[in-house]
Amino acid sequence: MRILITGGAGFIGSHLAEAYLEQGDEVYVIDDLSTGSMDNLKTFQKDARFRDRIFVHIDTILNQETLLELTGICDVVFHLAAAVGVRYILQKPLESIRINIRGTENVLELAAKFKKKVLITSSSEVYGKHLHAPLVETDNIVYGPSSKFRWSYAASKLMDEFTALAYYRTKGLPVIVARLFNTVGPRQTDAYGMVIPTFVGQALRNESLTVFGDGRQTRTFTYVKDVVRALMGLMKSEDTAGEVFNIGGTEEITILKLAEKIIDKTGSLSRIEFIPYEKAFEKDFEDMQRRVPSIDKIKSAIGFEPETKLDTILEHVIQYMLN
Repeated sequence: MRILITGGAGFIGSHLAEAYLEQGDEVYVIDDLSTGSMDNLKTFQKDARFRDRIFVHIDTILNQETLLELTGICDVVFHLAAAVGVRYILQKPLESIRINIRGTENVLELAAKFKKKVLITSSSEVYGKHLHAPLVETDNIVYGPSSKFRWSYAASKLMDEFTALAYYRTKGLPVIVARLFNTVGPRQTDAYGMVIPTFVGQALRNESLTVFGDGRQTRTFTYVKDVVRALMGLMKSEDTAGEVFNIGGTEEITILKLAEKIIDKTGSLSRIEFIPYEKAFEKDFEDMQRRVPSIDKIKSAIGFEPETKLDTILEHVIQYMLN
């Protein structure tokens, strides 16, 4: 089978590419390297088992000509290309909105043209300011004002979902929406504000771990290989088109406890430094205080449950960064 992965040089995309290569498939990647890196793919390009089955195009999904050719060649499409990371969104708000909305429209339009099954990766960000847990796919959406650009990413990903489901309802396009909750693991960078690689890097350098706000905000984290297994399962299933699924972990932890755990696991001499949000980010930032998914729907659909515990996730990330 031929697999197209937009954003395939990114953290999650490269792991998805690896899984399909291991399975014996051909993988086609399109990535503009704005947040991805060829370092994530070079091992596969040099490996005699894979190098004849991976095809990388350095280009943007806004280029319809390249996207047209690749969509026509491939059997299924995974759309992972997007502006990611709070810091990146706040620094480049217009570019982030354009790539998320216009890029997704291009992917869906061409997938519909060739009648190719497509999976769109969305984000837990779309839930907005909810404080209850767990978050269910049918929950209402609660956002802050448009003056807070923190919410532009959430709104653009929600628009992607609306567009995808509209293609399913009006054109019969077999499309799946996957809402990802804090995916972590090897190859993830701290360049865009991702909390676990940021904390691990600080701990390994014996620097202060910078906790924003009071640290009582909570998250769950999902190991990247578990996420890849879920994405592949959703794509393989005959009963997931036209649906939205959460993909996330189940171990809720405060950011403060996470920082303490990482200091302990690395044997670091680091201290914890609390930084007010207004000092850490621009004025139009607002945080989500709680983000915990319900995974009942995806468990019922394909039997998915995350297998990797938070302690093991942290050990993998620490080892990767040490190397």
